[in-house]
Amino acid sequence: MATTTAVPKSRISGGSFLLESRRTDEVFTPEDFTEQQLLIGQTAEEFTVNEILPNVEKMEHKDFSISRDLLKKAGDLGLSGVEIPEAYGGLELDKVTAAVIADHIAQYAGFATTWGAHSGIGMLPLVYFGTEEQKKKYLPRLAAGEIVGAYALSEASSGSDALNCRARAQLTPDGKHYILNGEKMWITNAGFADLFTVFAKIDGEKFTAFLVERTFPGVSIGGEEHKLGIRGSSTCPIILSDCKVPVENLLGDIGKGHIIAFNILNIGRFKLGAMCVGGGRVSLQQAISYAKQRKAFSKVIADFGLVREKIANMATLIYVGESLVYRTVGMMDTALGEVDKSSAEAMKETRKAIEEYAVECSIIKVWASEMVDYVVDETLQIYGGYGFVEEYPAERAYRDARINRIFEGTNEINRLIITGFLLKRAMSGQLPLMPAIKKLMDEVLSGPSLSEELEGPLAAEQRVVDQAKKLGLFAAGAATQKYMQAIQDQQEIMGAIADITIETYAMESAVLRAQKIAETKGEAAAIPIAMTRVYLTQAMEKVESAARKVIAAVADGDMLRTQLAILRRLAKYEPFNSIELRQQIAQKMIDRGKYTLA
Repeated sequence: MATTTAVPKSRISGGSFLLESRRTDEVFTPEDFTEQQLLIGQTAEEFTVNEILPNVEKMEHKDFSISRDLLKKAGDLGLSGVEIPEAYGGLELDKVTAAVIADHIAQYAGFATTWGAHSGIGMLPLVYFGTEEQKKKYLPRLAAGEIVGAYALSEASSGSDALNCRARAQLTPDGKHYILNGEKMWITNAGFADLFTVFAKIDGEKFTAFLVERTFPGVSIGGEEHKLGIRGSSTCPIILSDCKVPVENLLGDIGKGHIIAFNILNIGRFKLGAMCVGGGRVSLQQAISYAKQRKAFSKVIADFGLVREKIANMATLIYVGESLVYRTVGMMDTALGEVDKSSAEAMKETRKAIEEYAVECSIIKVWASEMVDYVVDETLQIYGGYGFVEEYPAERAYRDARINRIFEGTNEINRLIITGFLLKRAMSGQLPLMPAIKKLMDEVLSGPSLSEELEGPLAAEQRVVDQAKKLGLFAAGAATQKYMQAIQDQQEIMGAIADITIETYAMESAVLRAQKIAETKGEAAAIPIAMTRVYLTQAMEKVESAARKVIAAVADGDMLRTQLAILRRLAKYEPFNSIELRQQIAQKMIDRGKYTLA
């Protein structure tokens, strides 16, 4: 089925947001959803409300027969096979549609984790790296939910350091099987999955992926982990003891398992971001509902300024999260739309298109997982003592959200990926980062100059974004000037530069979306503009703080004083009245009883 996504026409380079300004017609936003995407979103919403939510307690108590039934029903509705080619029983739709489904299913994190592991990291290794025979054998049954997929990468001694795995694979003398030995940890769906993508080192050296069926000799599943959150999902170790895997079940190329692992995790990261946005939206609605009926000091707590501030902050973050996720997925769909699917190089080009946005996918993962942590925490705070009690929804949401900062690569690892990928592309000439840093350094050393006047809606907000970009380039320039290639060993500095990069991308995504709404809907942009201004205010503080942290680490004496003076100049802007803006946002949310822009 051909994509009907209204994605931007021109392909945009990954990471280029740091160096280039975008027009509103170059970004995809939720306001651009097609009728087809809205209908599929409605289907996912109805499935969640009618099928998932009534069965939450059963899944929380480990009745995974319910989970399997729900995966089958999701398959029947086409919700699990969106990214699978039609030839293998899927719908072959775009990444935006996949993100829309993830967003809606996220209302219950336990099953969202189950579904995500099955339809994403459980299936996509096959879609992108499988042979024709492998795809025909497994994909139709996976898409239909007849069998369940899982992804086995982590080990007890190598979670984030996945390439350091101890699992081993040895080819049998007759060349017909690989014998796998090792143990995989924290594998989602392991308690009932039928097919695992397992990573092991052939001859102890060549990191390679294998398709391992549950029924293969030598496969055993350990007991369920007793987890802090997402208790409605299955998490077990997988033990491989002289497990016989047919040679035809080797996935991809020998020694190239890292290509599979990292590309699949990129896709997992943007879907995780969509799920965090969906989960945050539900949590906010619960917080508003409670605040409107809970009374203290003879009035509902929704009338209290500090409670309204929390509601406004949560709504603002959800708006920015939507903007981040769908902007990125829209770019990915544009790049994927240029791939000739009939070409012999189609899968290679597809992988390149996905890897192009590794930085943006890591940004989504970090930002959204930390956003939803904030939202569920503030929701629990609004519930007060009741929030700490299991029978109220805030308690479970609080526990369930915590895992998001750990899986799909910890946020610490993803911060290093963000800065590392940008510097790698800069060094290779793919991204003209170094010339941009030099130009900025020349500019700041020559003293204050008249900046180009921006025009149009949100021109002042765009100026703030431009300043954030300059602060990022300034901090990166100062750090690379001191450490050169050795900057890779300065994790705290790498992390601070990543924080500036993350906030810059989030700020710009919010501004571009608000501009786009203002251009098309006029006065209807009041709430998006208010949210954008609130977010810019708090994000700019983070950017300046991170830049100051970097400068203080790389300079001292007169040089430090000079660079701090430059930093203050770059960070100077006229603040927005965030208290009044938050009141405006909160009133709209409270009146509607949920997250809304209209």
